[in-house]
Amino acid sequence: MPQLSLYSHSKLTTRYQTTIPQVVREVLGLEKHDKICYTVQSDGKVLISREEKVEKDPVLANFLTFLANDMIQNPHNVRETDSDLRDRIQSLVSDVDIDLDSPLSEEDE
Repeated sequence: MPQLSLYSHSKLTTRYQTTIPQVVREVLGLEKHDKICYTVQSDGKVLISREEKVEKDPVLANFLTFLANDMIQNPHNVRETDSDLRDRIQSLVSDVDIDLDSPLSEEDE
């Protein structure tokens, strides 16, 4: 199957800025404020792609911030887990098979 090639160009401003040509914006599905990823290959060619949007969990982010602040404010509460607890945790999860790439079931959502 032949590959489709499109050609377009843009110019750098004195501040090294450029406008992404319309055809490239359309092919990449770019919208205002999207982020762009540049991949420099060993042969000097540069690939441009749309940076995938990563959904952030605001609850998790707030919880992790809370934990970080608590560890800073109360370092005396940070202790090593004892070996009995580590062994118990290991025994509970040793047969659990997890695929982090598989989607959650509706029940788990």
